[in-house]
Amino acid sequence: MSDLCLLTVHAHPDDEASKGAGSVARYHAEGAHTVLVTCTGGEAGDILNPAMDRPGVRERLHEVRRAELDAAATIIGYDEVVLLGYRDSGMPDTPENADSRSFARAPLDEAVGRLVAVIRRTRPQVMVTYPEDQSGYPHPDHIRSHEVATAAFSAAADPHLYPDAGPAWEPKKLYWVTWSARRIQRTHEAYVNLGLESPFDDERLARVAAALAEATATTVVDISGYTAVQADALRAHATQVDPTSRHWFGLPPGVAETVWPYDEYLLAEDRTGRVAPGPGGEDDLFAGVRELVRR
Repeated sequence: MSDLCLLTVHAHPDDEASKGAGSVARYHAEGAHTVLVTCTGGEAGDILNPAMDRPGVRERLHEVRRAELDAAATIIGYDEVVLLGYRDSGMPDTPENADSRSFARAPLDEAVGRLVAVIRRTRPQVMVTYPEDQSGYPHPDHIRSHEVATAAFSAAADPHLYPDAGPAWEPKKLYWVTWSARRIQRTHEAYVNLGLESPFDDERLARVAAALAEATATTVVDISGYTAVQADALRAHATQVDPTSRHWFGLPPGVAETVWPYDEYLLAEDRTGRVAPGPGGEDDLFAGVRELVRR
């Protein structure tokens, strides 16, 4: 797998830990080159861990979160971390969102060009970012990450676009990582079976039921042996993740590691020439790519 490269595009430090970390750890362990692009520095993030809400942290939050990002990326197994260089946009109607330096305010063409340069240099066959539908958590940076990554996926292959960004390179597959409804369902059931209070309220469970009915995930990656990576990487983000969080760490580790040992994705674009897989029809992000690399 030394000829294979996986590139993921995330909005903030800590997103790489909560979304698809087990898959990246697995592919890194198998020999693929793994690249993380983080679009913002997370400057607008709240300090969610009371133990870290102390003098000198908020004033240096950009620096602190960068160190946390590096620690988490090492735990997950990223070979390279690239900062796209934008400021956290914050939520709508906040001062951070109005900042001209924020990711959401950046010219789309400029941001796409920055990512195209990374793609052409690292030459990934597979890219991962967020889905188009961000209604569940409409953070401007998540929405922008989707827009930029999707545009850059196509633009990187066109030699007439961004000629100063290096020789054209065509990634073969673009995935949207999903927060698995089945994982949430199984996790909720595990809490109930152990007599523990579930962190998921009725509204969240109703959304989960609707998502299960749609069954849109095309790709289910087995991350057995790598499920603990997510929790370990999240703990590295000490300002963002409270180690006493019932949501992240409420189950005994032995239970948490077996509840749903899979990451789920939606295949958004496929240039391998294969027949597109249906729901649950694929178990490997590099399916169809391996054959092309061997030729």
